[in-house]
Amino acid sequence: MYKRVLVILICVFALSVSGFAKKPKKKVVPPGAPDKAYLQKLMDGWSSLDPSKMAEYYDQGVYTFFDIAPLKYANWVEYQAGATELLKGYKKLKLTVNDDAQIHTDGNLTWTVATVKEDGLTTAGKHELATLRWTVIFEKQAGKWMIVHEHTSEPLQ
Repeated sequence: MYKRVLVILICVFALSVSGFAKKPKKKVVPPGAPDKAYLQKLMDGWSSLDPSKMAEYYDQGVYTFFDIAPLKYANWVEYQAGATELLKGYKKLKLTVNDDAQIHTDGNLTWTVATVKEDGLTTAGKHELATLRWTVIFEKQAGKWMIVHEHTSEPLQ
């Protein structure tokens, strides 16, 4: 009998103490933080084939951006120049963020990962279809979410 009472008291104590355990905080996404619609807006901008329209979304400081080619760009000016040359080879381009997009916000940083469907027509008349990998890091600066790192790549087939 004594053992049963002791076991019951231990169980009651354990259940009581567990009620004081810290509950996980629900992350609150700040208003205006990047969402899937915003990511698609960025892809629509690139689909216009005019990288100069994208400058407002990128921090103009010294940040590394990785694109399909070449290996990397050291800042937005280099990135814009390289992308302009690359996009001269296209008549049409449609980039679509797929449903696998993941968006994580913590304070003034948001990082996103997604695959992107590419449907393009080159100036040589070749129809290109591809699935790209896309990672973007945003930093909130003066109330605006700026891209401070981007990595776009195409898996080897």
